[in-house]
Amino acid sequence: MKIYRFFSIIFTVFSILQSTVSAQEIKTDSTSIISKDSLTSQQSKEYNLNYKKLIIPGVLIGYGVASLTIDGLKQLNLSTRYEISEHKPNHTKLDNYTQYAPAVLVYGLNLAGIEGKHNLKDRTIIYVTSQMISAAMVLPLKSLTKEERPDGSNHQSFPSGHTAAAFSSAQFMFREYKDTNFWLSISGYPIAVFTGVYRALNNKHWVGDIVAGAGFGILSTEMAYWLYPKINKWIFKNKEDSQTIISPYYQDKAFGFALVKRF
Repeated sequence: MKIYRFFSIIFTVFSILQSTVSAQEIKTDSTSIISKDSLTSQQSKEYNLNYKKLIIPGVLIGYGVASLTIDGLKQLNLSTRYEISEHKPNHTKLDNYTQYAPAVLVYGLNLAGIEGKHNLKDRTIIYVTSQMISAAMVLPLKSLTKEERPDGSNHQSFPSGHTAAAFSSAQFMFREYKDTNFWLSISGYPIAVFTGVYRALNNKHWVGDIVAGAGFGILSTEMAYWLYPKINKWIFKNKEDSQTIISPYYQDKAFGFALVKRF
């Protein structure tokens, strides 16, 4: 089917770009002098948001936005939908779960002893942040663009939220394992592609919605890693001087808990 070929090309190009960027980062790191200062510099660079990390999501988002107005890309949306309707594939709800599968794999691998870059607390902060950023970008755009879904159920089609969550999770897995096991780190992307493909096969999204969703998902995770040091410092600043007290209360026949935090 055309959509499978289309996403195969997208994934191949995506993998090549990721491999190229990672190879450049590894080459740069290998030429660094191993010292306390260089290690600090490498750690700081890990959370930088440089232009190389924005190329892939920028291209994907750009394609998605262009598909809303450019006739040729709109025609591709329509022809893909027509081809899907001809084959009448069975609908599945697996895409509701696979969107989070790469992130679940990260936690599972850590439990199995295959440690990623961050500990439980740090990676949870990063992942939750990425999902919040993704939602903050995707949800308002759905209301602003008012793109009708292929099945006509509503006007919340652009961009694909499921695909954004899936690629956000896959990028999270990539960032956690790219320095220790590259092939393991990219194993989340086929799952993300599966999610995107089935958003089209389930007649819920156009191709452009899915491509843009992938871009927003990757971008949200990159932004989460960039923001992590700032968020971590804000949450845990002056930890030794702060106190948190949780106490039960009963008032007006209602029982509950009161949280008091002193900074």
